[in-house]
Order: sequence, then structure tokens, then C-alpha cells
Amino acid sequence: MASSLPPNVHISKHPCLRAKLSQLRSKSTNARETKALVHEIALLLGTDALSYLHLEEAGKDETPIGYEYTFETIDCSKITLVPILRSGLGMVEAVQTILPAPVSVHHLGLFREKLTLQPVEYYNNLPQSQAKVAKLAIIVDPIIATGQTCIAAIQSLKEWGVEKVIVLSVLGAIPGVTSAAAEWPEGTEIWVGGLDEGLTDKGMIKPGLGDIGDRLFLTLGK
Repeated sequence: MASSLPPNVHISKHPCLRAKLSQLRSKSTNARETKALVHEIALLLGTDALSYLHLEEAGKDETPIGYEYTFETIDCSKITLVPILRSGLGMVEAVQTILPAPVSVHHLGLFREKLTLQPVEYYNNLPQSQAKVAKLAIIVDPIIATGQTCIAAIQSLKEWGVEKVIVLSVLGAIPGVTSAAAEWPEGTEIWVGGLDEGLTDKGMIKPGLGDIGDRLFLTLGK
């Protein structure tokens, strides 16, 4: 399966992540457990995805017992975090935890129209000023199903002027992930915790996780 995927798609092989994904799939997992599992999977996935970031020296510091050492850090000033509302909010804290300094958070509100399954944007708070354009945008969205929402988010960020997009997703369907990866292959890397083969006629991943936003925010049966 992995060999047929585009080269800019990465599937986690971490055994702890895969075990947590199995726990998350269960219909018996409650909202509190769902939130914790999404956070933990995002931590593991984000650690792999951001391992390429450049480490730089930022002077000298001193340990508590008086020894000097070289202080190393990452320049986070041109990194932004882009959660897709609503379920992407469940992954924000994990990425903030991984990075050594605060980064801006810009929200994109997108939903799928029920009949066509096409994305509709209802909220976008990306700055208009070109001076504030990030070099790296990290999209967080637990699910890539049809891929259309992910494609719309990538398009928005490319038009905004970012140099690179990293997409972090707990679970993807092969057709949707493949479509999203093809939208801007030279500028986008997609990292997923796991892949399922296909979709239901309502555009849900099968066997999937259900509606992760509903599970996170206890809005099942709305």
C-alpha cells in the first residue's frame, strides 16, 4: 500500500501510535479519552514530521552547577499552526508542546457540503499583510477523508505565500490523501498516523474513527 502512495506522503510506523489509533477507533472510547488520544497521536506524529527543522546556536548559557554550554534552539518566528475547525483544535496543543517557542495560530473554518461533499469556507483569519506570511504552515486536522478540505486549506496557504506546508492527520483514506498530496507536491508533506482503504457513500472513512469533531465535543446525534 505504502509503495503506491506519492513520495510526499508519510505513514507512521511507530508501534505506540498504532496502538493508540486502535484505541481511538473503538466506539466505547469516551470524549475525555478521545481528546487525550488525539493529543498523544499528534505528539508522536508531529515529532517525526518536524525532525527536519534546523537547529541553530544562540549563544552560551550556564547550568545550575556552573558549567557553560552552547544554547541551541529553533527559529519559530516564521512558523504558523493552522487548525481546521473544529476537530483540528484537538491537535493544536500537541504541536505547541513540541516546538521550543510559541508560534502564531491561524484558524481555517471549512465544512463539507452534504450533497456534493465539496468544502465551503466559512472562516479564515490568515493575516492580509505579506510581512506576516509564514515560511512554514502546519495544518492540523485529524481526518483526511475525500481530501477536498485539505486541498482547500493547502490552496489558501499557497495563495497566502507560504514556502512549505506540513499536514498532520491522525487518519486518512487512500483516495483523499493521494488527492491532497497532488495539490502542491513540491511544497507539501503529508504525515498520517494510519490509512484506510476507502469511504462510505457519505464521505466517511471506513472503518475509520467516526466524526472525530462530534466525538471530541460531545455533539453526537446533532
